[in-house]
Amino acid sequence: MISKLLLFTMGGTEWLLIALVVLLLFGGKKIPELMRGLGKGVSEFKKGKNESNQKNKD
Repeated sequence: MISKLLLFTMGGTEWLLIALVVLLLFGGKKIPELMRGLGKGVSEFKKGKNESNQKNKD
């Protein structure tokens, strides 16, 4: 509950600071690869969730 509230109370400055830290840690060449992997992970999670919901309905 608190983590959801914290997510919505973060302003632009905080997001910019987080993006800068990620850029410094991983470098510009690694970020697209990280985002691609994150996107694949989210899509697999959604796919698994949908399959689970379909099995529960049957």
